[in-house]
Amino acid sequence: MAEAYIVAAARTAGGRKGGRLAGWHPADLAASVLNALVDRSGAAPDQIEDVIMGCVGQGGEQAVNIGRNAVLASKLPESVPGTSIDRQCGSSQQALHFAAQAVMAGSMDIVIAAGVESMTRVPMGSPSILAAKAGMGTYKSPQMEQRYPNIQFNQFTGAEMVAHKYDLSKDQLDEYAYQSHQRAIAATQAGKFKDEIIPLPITRADGSTDTHAIDEGIRFDVTLDGIKGVKLINEKGGRLTAATASQICDGASGVMVVNEKGLRQLGVKPMARIHHMTMIGGDPVIMLEAPLPATERALKKAGMTIDDIDLFEVNEAFASIPTAWLKATGADPERLNVNGGAIALGHPLGGSGTKLMTTLVHALQQSGKRYGLQTMCEGGGMANVTIVERL
Repeated sequence: MAEAYIVAAARTAGGRKGGRLAGWHPADLAASVLNALVDRSGAAPDQIEDVIMGCVGQGGEQAVNIGRNAVLASKLPESVPGTSIDRQCGSSQQALHFAAQAVMAGSMDIVIAAGVESMTRVPMGSPSILAAKAGMGTYKSPQMEQRYPNIQFNQFTGAEMVAHKYDLSKDQLDEYAYQSHQRAIAATQAGKFKDEIIPLPITRADGSTDTHAIDEGIRFDVTLDGIKGVKLINEKGGRLTAATASQICDGASGVMVVNEKGLRQLGVKPMARIHHMTMIGGDPVIMLEAPLPATERALKKAGMTIDDIDLFEVNEAFASIPTAWLKATGADPERLNVNGGAIALGHPLGGSGTKLMTTLVHALQQSGKRYGLQTMCEGGGMANVTIVERL
């Protein structure tokens, strides 16, 4: 079987809800990433054989196959197909897995895996809310509810359950959130994100123009006392606040994945090789715990230990998830989310999978480290794990 390689990886800087990227249509936002990947790889646009795009809120401006619409908004020719997939927060990480599987099988040689979410223009949960208002019911079927009576969509509840199960105090979670901002600030000031971010033109409300190239969610004036002072989401025994949750975010990201034949066609050197891929399902009630057993399974299948991995990207959907993951795996916290995570940088849902991978492969390049592992919790109680090797 062929190998799968990443030859280009790029993302937009995150935009706050109603912020600097609010004026961008999500198809155009995603198209900017597709164009950047073509430019950075040196590929001819018609060499791309498919675009696989993660997106969670597939309604409104993200409806009718946002993956194909992004292709039609880009410099890619109409002969390039596009498809949209939803594995909740892991959607574009799954897009990467599908792209890797395609080139490893040899059915395609050059594929783009990407993701997008405009959480300003298509608010979280919009499709299911609209369906309910139209009298079409909810996502929960009678048989699903019979099997899982306590199943719910509210991920705050799952995050609180994880915090209690792993005995994580509010102080621990607050301190983790503060660290996320501090690391994101340090990375930004040191230019760590410069090679991965695509600068985008924006127009302000007053008509003036600017370039968006710095993640808008980072609080450069953050203090630990400020984080500690944020009101609890659940005042009765709760431990999480808005400050210890990921930020609503607009953004897009993507990676170009090729096999050996694709490398020869493009005449480029790979950034990284896909070393291993794992998916797992878990309890949909606690919902967000799946990255823990998924990591254990991935390492076992790859014949590796946690100490073999040099850098980790564990999505900071809530501070309780990476903190519980650290406690369960025994991983070195100095190797985890070294440039900050979604608490500071934002979590554009379907765009986060390839966003984390973009940051991971660039961090491996900058540090000269060898192996990186990415995982993230997903609605419905699932998780993906991807292990990559820097080349």
